[in-house]
Amino acid sequence: MPVLPAPTAPTHDLGGTRFTSLATPSRGSVETSVWRVHLDAGQPAVPHQLTREETFVVLSGEASVEIDGARHTARPGDAIVVPPGVDFAIGCPVGTLELLCCMPVGGQAVTAEGTFTPPWAL
Repeated sequence: MPVLPAPTAPTHDLGGTRFTSLATPSRGSVETSVWRVHLDAGQPAVPHQLTREETFVVLSGEASVEIDGARHTARPGDAIVVPPGVDFAIGCPVGTLELLCCMPVGGQAVTAEGTFTPPWAL
């Protein structure tokens, strides 16, 4: 299926953070998962690691980013590349933040609670 129609609403809602699965195995992609992330200001940035590289593109807003202990600010058009096996967290200090996220199919998140495949990437 070469064109996957956009969902009409977020597919996963965690309160102030919403995910919209765009291209995932459950929607027809095979090698790459792509989703949108919407963060409201003040949501806690959850530190975690990844088993595969993950890339975020800031669509709107401003992201506070911590990768492997280094702090950064990312603005619209900036790409955030997170290598596997390093601690990272992305937050939204003010307003709202919209990100486009891409990760190879099979990539997993590693938190204090364990390793899991994010449901918005399935």
